[in-house]
Amino acid sequence: MQARITIEYDGSNYYGWQLQTGQDSIQARLEEALGRIFSTPVRVRGSGRTDAGVHALGQVAAFTLPRPFDLGELRRALNALLPPDIVVLDAVAAGDDFDPRRHARSRVYQYRVLNRALRSAFEYRYSWLVREPLDLDAMNRAARLFVGEHDFAAFRTMGTEVKSTVRRVLASEWSREGKHFTYTVEASSFLRHMVRTMVAAMVDVGRGRNPPERILELLESRERADAPAPAPPAGLFLVEVRY
Repeated sequence: MQARITIEYDGSNYYGWQLQTGQDSIQARLEEALGRIFSTPVRVRGSGRTDAGVHALGQVAAFTLPRPFDLGELRRALNALLPPDIVVLDAVAAGDDFDPRRHARSRVYQYRVLNRALRSAFEYRYSWLVREPLDLDAMNRAARLFVGEHDFAAFRTMGTEVKSTVRRVLASEWSREGKHFTYTVEASSFLRHMVRTMVAAMVDVGRGRNPPERILELLESRERADAPAPAPPAGLFLVEVRY
């Protein structure tokens, strides 16, 4: 039997989700804790990778149980062994064929921007500080241009091998509460650094550097060099994986 777990983590101190030789990662911490519980190696498979410094409110992972184990007790045991910045929120049974990546229907990310002159002593780990005033209406006009099926070649990291750079975006919207801007995007899947590059392009629109239609030009160009550098990882959260 497989267990399916939902995980919340602060990615500030980790080199992303995936195992990396000589680096601390979320997957490594989970596998270490499971190895201690079951006294045998356990391989964990996630719904997708998050990069170094990126956070999650609802990452999903699965693994095969080496022996029968009450899943409520397993959640408690994992949380007792994991560091404070990684929490298992839920543990449920899953079929032997469940694949957290391939079976995902869509993923929801949020990106947080702090729009004020002074940095925050607390929020620097969870947002991007943008000091110039931002135009919410212009950013939302730009955000709507991402909805639908497009070629996101200009918004991906060069050197990553994928079969196709075409992705379908289901929702794309900015909201504002005081000095805090939050971008929410849902898509069937994402390219590496795609969300952060989208955010950087829209923030350039919000700053008045480009019109909203610049997004269409970037989608049509398919040239990574035409798009801005990705926004910092600290503001990005994997919110939910939908099945």
